[in-house]
Amino acid sequence: MKQGVTKTEMSQFNISPDEDSSCSSNSNEYGYPDCPVKKVPISSQYQDMDPESQNFLPDHHLGKKKYETEYHAGTTSFGMSVFNLGNAIMGSGILGLSYAMANTGIALFVILLVAVSIFSLYSVHLLLKTANEGGSLVYEQLGYKAFGMPGKLAASCSITMQNIGAMSSYLYIVKYELPIVIQAFLGIKENTGEWYINGDYLVLLVSVVIILPLSLTRNLGYLGYTSGFSLLCMVFFVIVVIYKKFQIPCPLPLEHDAVNMTLNHTLSHLSEEIHRRAENATVYQEDACTPKYFVFNSQTVYAVPILTFAFVCHPAILPIYEELKDRSRKRMQNVSNVSFFSMFVMYLLAALFGYLTFSDNVEPELLHTYSKVYKFDVVLLVVRLAVLTAVTLTVPVVLFPIRTSVNQLLCASKEFSWIRHTIITFLLLSGTNALVIFVPTIRDIFGFIGASAAAMLIFILPSAFYIKLVKKESMKSVQKIGATIFLISGFFVMLGSMTLIILDWIHNSVGQADGH
Repeated sequence: MKQGVTKTEMSQFNISPDEDSSCSSNSNEYGYPDCPVKKVPISSQYQDMDPESQNFLPDHHLGKKKYETEYHAGTTSFGMSVFNLGNAIMGSGILGLSYAMANTGIALFVILLVAVSIFSLYSVHLLLKTANEGGSLVYEQLGYKAFGMPGKLAASCSITMQNIGAMSSYLYIVKYELPIVIQAFLGIKENTGEWYINGDYLVLLVSVVIILPLSLTRNLGYLGYTSGFSLLCMVFFVIVVIYKKFQIPCPLPLEHDAVNMTLNHTLSHLSEEIHRRAENATVYQEDACTPKYFVFNSQTVYAVPILTFAFVCHPAILPIYEELKDRSRKRMQNVSNVSFFSMFVMYLLAALFGYLTFSDNVEPELLHTYSKVYKFDVVLLVVRLAVLTAVTLTVPVVLFPIRTSVNQLLCASKEFSWIRHTIITFLLLSGTNALVIFVPTIRDIFGFIGASAAAMLIFILPSAFYIKLVKKESMKSVQKIGATIFLISGFFVMLGSMTLIILDWIHNSVGQADGH
């Protein structure tokens, strides 16, 4: 009788065992079918918890039961899972890729892009295999099973940092792009300092009027419909980037502001300025308009963090895996392969054509770079409006798991409280707004989060969890040796990138203090 109950309950988990993981010591322990199992009852104890607590950091007591979270059969098709994972990968990181290419060169950028995408796919492979062996589809729970509370904290903090970085990058887009949109609608040729075209004020206004009310709801499931719109916006953005490459001349035309300033100078100074600009234009035509294949400068250190930031989707892998119809590790790996390849193509096209359009003049946020040439272009205005709408509606969705994680870490045993819920939401949103207002450029957000949290989520945590939880393979096996090398490489990437970025910050601070 007990055996029948166990089989019935395990059918809710519905993970099809793979040929290399179906009959390991660990899979037996967690009751995979077709293996001689130890009868371990599985039950759900979280039906009465509030929506935020469900399916996120569930309480579990390893001393009593190995696996207590109830999983239902997946219902999401292969194609829709590809779509969802593609949306999880695609984000604001695409706006920084042209800047990365400008500071690495086309050839070096392609090499780095291929490497990071392959490493990300390998880490997905490790994560999926660890989930099967460890008997959990919750990232933080795998951390707890592997290393106890330190593992849970490491996973939770990395996901929180990554999501705060994503929120900051979205609000940076509001800060950069919304003033240009308002200027276009009002017909204002130049920024004269009014509050309603000040990016800092607009970020605060959008956060208070739109983002905060949406973020205060207890269930944000309905905002999932914006994911499709967000992905379509990015596809439209890539198409416009390619189209504009053949419209914008090289060298870039002088900005109207620069021309007006020049015309206001004295006649002698005007002659000198025209002569200097003519010389610079010749150099620009011969040098800056020629694509470079290998570039090394002080900004090259931001390339790998920007790329890792762009490819992080690992917190979404397990939830998408859980919802996959006819779920198996091989099927989910195929979903990942298709999604990563699609995003690889989009990233490469956006970076390449953005770089070819502006060459060395590309800014850390590509869309903002177009304001140098077209402030009031209709097509670009539509792109800006679409991207602004998408990122504004996405911020509450990104904030949701951060608040849930904070609740679980600080108040896991307490009942839901609207006061605590509101305070945590307000503090998270206020802190993110402070980052956006006081950190000078989105490049620093891409760089710092990419070097720290993204490196943890792509390199370090999946390999560490794999080494600890997959017991059927010895440390001398090829798989474990590969995971160990991957883990060590992750530490080198994280520490090396962080060191170089901090040195660049110090150098820039010293230069500004000296008046350079």
